Amino acid sequence: MQNGDVYDTGCPSRPIMEHVTSRWGVLVLHALRSETLRFSALRRKITGVSEKMLTQTLQTLERDGLVHREVFPVIPPHVEYSLTRMGEEVAGCVATLFTWIEGNTEAVLAAQARYDDAKHRVSHPVAT
Repeated sequence: MQNGDVYDTGCPSRPIMEHVTSRWGVLVLHALRSETLRFSALRRKITGVSEKMLTQTLQTLERDGLVHREVFPVIPPHVEYSLTRMGEEVAGCVATLFTWIEGNTEAVLAAQARYDDAKHRVSHPVAT
């Protein structure tokens, strides 16, 4: 089997990359990295995600073989989400990214402030 080429729009690896790196996909993968969660707990953990978006994200990641959905035959239904072996592998990569982002937030914010200040000075030159 040949490896994918995420730079090629026609390659099937491109949508997989988009699913894993989507706004909510990375958060779901990271949230499930350390524990199995029910839908409501996952939604509480990932603030800002709508019920519809979380449902779609979980379905997409489940279809990709990254998330396992287990339904328990009780009333009301009890559903838990966990990572598959592939999901654990990619979640480890995501965790490295999270660690870098969280460890460099201050430096990135400082860079943004410098950029914004420089842009502001260019667009609004001081009269002499």
